[in-house]
Amino acid sequence: MKKLFSFCTIGGLSLVASLVAAPRLLAVGDPTTYVYKQVGGLEIRADVYEPEGFSGPRPVLVWLHGGALMSGNRQGIQGAKSGPVRDAMLQAGVVVVVPDYRLAPETKLPEIIQDVEDSFAWVREKGPELFHIDPDRLVVAGSSAGGYLTLTMGYRLDPRPLALVSMWGYGDLIGDWYSTPSPHERHYRKGRYSAEQAYGYVSGPPVANKYERPGVGGGKFYEYCRQQGIWPQEVSGWNPHTEAEKFYPYMPLKNVTADYPPTLLIHGEKDTDVPFEQSVMMAEQFKKHGVEYQFISDPNADHGSYWSPEAKAKIDKAAVAFLLSHLK
Repeated sequence: MKKLFSFCTIGGLSLVASLVAAPRLLAVGDPTTYVYKQVGGLEIRADVYEPEGFSGPRPVLVWLHGGALMSGNRQGIQGAKSGPVRDAMLQAGVVVVVPDYRLAPETKLPEIIQDVEDSFAWVREKGPELFHIDPDRLVVAGSSAGGYLTLTMGYRLDPRPLALVSMWGYGDLIGDWYSTPSPHERHYRKGRYSAEQAYGYVSGPPVANKYERPGVGGGKFYEYCRQQGIWPQEVSGWNPHTEAEKFYPYMPLKNVTADYPPTLLIHGEKDTDVPFEQSVMMAEQFKKHGVEYQFISDPNADHGSYWSPEAKAKIDKAAVAFLLSHLK
């Protein structure tokens, strides 16, 4: 019988995880919403959740939302998938910041990454005054595309975050998994889309939140991209087969060095949206460069919400423990 979790660690994850109660979704007050950036007439916002009963300066977690860089929004952290981690961090006295960023294909990859970097600059510059943080005690986490962005911030930010958690994220943007038609049923479950249908969903002005688009918020366009194997082109404007080098500055897999932050990777081995191998390859780079890392896998888990409740509770607990251990 297989174990539920396998561990590739530097340091004992099971010992660290035992220090934190299993996170659960609690009643949390409304966040304070700020505009951290404006591009033309588009306001890009961040939600800030503050812990009760803790005086500053307080540590801060920046949570980066998923959605294939094409969908999603800062409000996603309010649900059962991400909320337990937020709530446990708040209970530990950590401020939680969740920024929006502009979405593809209306906005391309360099500008998306710039938005995320600008959100961190805003947290460091304005956070001490606005929400009483210590900007030198900053950690980052996210899932799926948010995991990718988390891993990207590990080498693009200066100073570096103290720790990262990537849940079913990725470090490669040009592999066959994204640049050729998907073989997985999940990307065809709502049918095949024509180009006219797909581009009609995303034909408006730039947006920084899926609710700023009419209708489906980019999800169907993402499925079309996976059906056609054109996600990299639509996100970046570059051809991954002939212009691969243009992607490299935005690929964590190509940018791991010895000073990369300690990282926890979490991934299901049966993931049909972001292959398990994406985290395996990141772990190999961490090992090669002597980076502190931990790796939790589940042999039965698919992508995101397809983890069992028991497994999800354990990985939430491990994520919180890992982050808090680097904020001491």
